[in-house]
Amino acid sequence: MSKTRVAVNGYGVIGKRVADAVLLQPDMELAGVADIITDWRIRSAAGRFPLFASTAEARDAMGQAGLTISGDLDDLVGQADVIVDATPKHVAAGNLPRYRDAGVKVVLQGGESHDTTGHSFVAQANYDSAVGRDMTRVVSCNTTSIVRVLGALQDAGLLARARGVLIRRATDPWESHLGGIMNTMVPEPKIPSHQGPDARTVLPDLDVVTIAAKGAHTQTHNHYWTLQLTRAASREEVLAALRAAPRIAFIRMADGLVALNSTIELMKDLGRPRGDMWEVAVWEELVTVEGDEAYLTYQVYNEAIVVPETIDAIRALTGSAPDAATSIRITDATLGIRQDFLAEHLPVLPGGQP
Repeated sequence: MSKTRVAVNGYGVIGKRVADAVLLQPDMELAGVADIITDWRIRSAAGRFPLFASTAEARDAMGQAGLTISGDLDDLVGQADVIVDATPKHVAAGNLPRYRDAGVKVVLQGGESHDTTGHSFVAQANYDSAVGRDMTRVVSCNTTSIVRVLGALQDAGLLARARGVLIRRATDPWESHLGGIMNTMVPEPKIPSHQGPDARTVLPDLDVVTIAAKGAHTQTHNHYWTLQLTRAASREEVLAALRAAPRIAFIRMADGLVALNSTIELMKDLGRPRGDMWEVAVWEELVTVEGDEAYLTYQVYNEAIVVPETIDAIRALTGSAPDAATSIRITDATLGIRQDFLAEHLPVLPGGQP
């Protein structure tokens, strides 16, 4: 069976993680990565896989910087079955004509609008509708988490409507030296914030309103949800619905995971590449159910959560995996995604309980 040849345009926060994830997939191979930069970010990739220049100007600059360049973006696209465009917001839309002319499948990221591709993607929710398409858009980190968590409750027949507050990180950690928010919090200028309407591009029937603000931190987002259930339910039913869904993991304050930074430190201690967390981390003790209302809070690692979705999107477009369950199983096994971060690391006590 031939492998899907994947190209990555944009070797930034998302692109470099997608490239590494492609290398782990048994049914994919990385054709190369393209960018316009010449600094430490692209130099760290030199020798690991072929480098290409996204523009003619970049090719000259990269060559002058001593980088070995295998060609330009058109050369890279010509060697690929699928291109993942992880360039900055709105750049990818401008690249689409080149991709269409080359006849290559395209996966865009959440910085582009839904109208750009006509399809938005989260594997557990709408994989089937992406099979065989020419292009799709993996929704943003926050929207991905919303679809995973609220979609799990919707699938269980428990969710009537959802109202959420999102505390967003101010900027990506590596860019924190460039400026940002200090000692304050900045509300988004309108209600609902864009994440709720974006989630409906994947789950059209989702009754959701989001309110968001940027906080003075750089690591991960934090969501707080008030949920109206379809009926009175038990806490165990809500937990079971979340456990039945992929890529949702539980964290516990009883384990000392009491804040955003403690979870990120755990990811590093578990040996995650770059300290990445691909799962939505739900605080188990804080899942509260009172009659037909539920409340919960969770953590979203914005730099990594969309990576497994991107891998699944590649399989959907090419039809190399027939359904979501098959693709998710392969992706999760290669990345090491799980539902309980500490289960394999806790001693087993008498009675078999950790």
